[in-house]
Amino acid sequence: MSYDATIYAGTAQHYRFGRPRYSRELRSTLTELCRLDSGPGLDGTGRLLDVGCGPGSVTVPLADLFDEAVGIDPDPDMLREAARFAAFEHVGNLRWLQTTAEDAVRLEPGPFRLITFGQSFWWTDRERVAEAMYDLLEPGGCLALISHCATDRPRPIGPDLPPIPHDAIKELLRRYLGSDRRAGQGLGPQHPDSIEDALSRTRFGRPEQHFAPGRPDIVRNSDSVIAGYLSMSSSAPHLFGPNLDHFRAAMTDLLQHHSPTARFWDWPGDTQLLLARKPATPM
Repeated sequence: MSYDATIYAGTAQHYRFGRPRYSRELRSTLTELCRLDSGPGLDGTGRLLDVGCGPGSVTVPLADLFDEAVGIDPDPDMLREAARFAAFEHVGNLRWLQTTAEDAVRLEPGPFRLITFGQSFWWTDRERVAEAMYDLLEPGGCLALISHCATDRPRPIGPDLPPIPHDAIKELLRRYLGSDRRAGQGLGPQHPDSIEDALSRTRFGRPEQHFAPGRPDIVRNSDSVIAGYLSMSSSAPHLFGPNLDHFRAAMTDLLQHHSPTARFWDWPGDTQLLLARKPATPM
C-alpha cells in the first residue's frame, strides 16, 4: 500500500483541538492488560512504539510508563505538533521518526514492550504490518489498537447540552465534497473484512476486545467541532480548495442553529482496545 502524502495535509493544526481524548483510564487499563506472568509489565522500563502517532495523542500520555517512547508518522506536520505537545507536557523520553508503518522495521529496530496504533491501523497493509510488529515486540509484549467506539456501548448521562449534529454536518459535507469518502488524491481504503479477521490470519491470532470507559463530560464549542472535522482525512482543508472559508461560515451557521450558545456535548463512545500478544516463550 503506497503512502499518499496529502491524506492528512493541513489537518495537524486542528487535530489536538478538534479530536476528543481517549478514556482517562487508558493508562491503567493498558497497564493491567499488559501485565506479564513472568515479566515486569508497564513499569517504567522497556520501550513503546506508537505507530501513526499523529500529534502524540497516545505517545505523550503513555511515555512515562517506559524508558523510551518512539512515535512514528509519515506526516512531518503531525510530528512537529507532537513535539510541541511533548514539550508542553514536559515529557522528555520521546523520539519522533518520520516513516510509515511498513518501513518501521527497517528504520526503528525493536524490541518494544508495547506497540500502539491510535485509529491508524486501518490505513496500513494490515497483515504485512501486523507480522512486522510481531517481530518488533519483545517476548510477552503487546499490540494495542486503540479507537473510540459508541456502537452498542451504554450511553452515559452527559451535560445538559445538545449533541453535535453529526448527521446535519455530514449532509453539509456532501454538498461541498460529494458522497464519496475522499482521502488525499483518492478515496479512503476499503478492506473486505474486519481488523479482527485480518489479525486472526497472522501470528498474533484473533485479538482480545476490551473497553475503557469513555469521557462522559466532553463539552465542545463551535470552533472545536469545526476543527474536529478539518482534522479528518475525509474533510481535510485542502479538499475544499477555494471554498474552505465558505464551508467554515456555513458550518458555523449550522452549529449556531443547533445550539444558540455554540456549545455541544460530545460523546465519542468508550475507548476500545483490541489487544494481541506475543507469547512470552516460543510456541
